Amino acid sequence: MMFCERCGQPVTDGDHSRCGVVRVWEPPRYCAICARRLVVQVLPTGWTARCPAHGEVR
Repeated sequence: MMFCERCGQPVTDGDHSRCGVVRVWEPPRYCAICARRLVVQVLPTGWTARCPAHGEVR
């Protein structure tokens, strides 16, 4: 099962059109594989995100 990187809900549940709009400007907040909260660091040059279980997200 895949999860939304913005809200953490399964991609098959509900409408994620608003999540897609925000995704353009902001880094992901949840792991798409396990829906765990990501450790996100925002830098002037970009961002990094890491899942505690799956490692770095790109």
